Amino acid sequence: MRLLSQKHSEYKGKKYEKFWVVIPSKIIGKLGWKRGQDLEAKVKEDKLIIVKD
Repeated sequence: MRLLSQKHSEYKGKKYEKFWVVIPSKIIGKLGWKRGQDLEAKVKEDKLIIVKD
C-alpha cells in the first residue's frame, strides 16, 4: 500500500494537502467493499482502522 498526497488549496500563504491510501484490489475484494461505499476511520494507539460505515 502507499500513502499519497496532493496540494488541495492555499489560504493566506498556508498550503493544505489531501491524503489517500491506495489499497490493492485483492484486499478490497476480500473485504467485500464496493466503490462509493461509506467507510469510517478510527485511530487506536498508532493504528488506523477502517470499517464499513
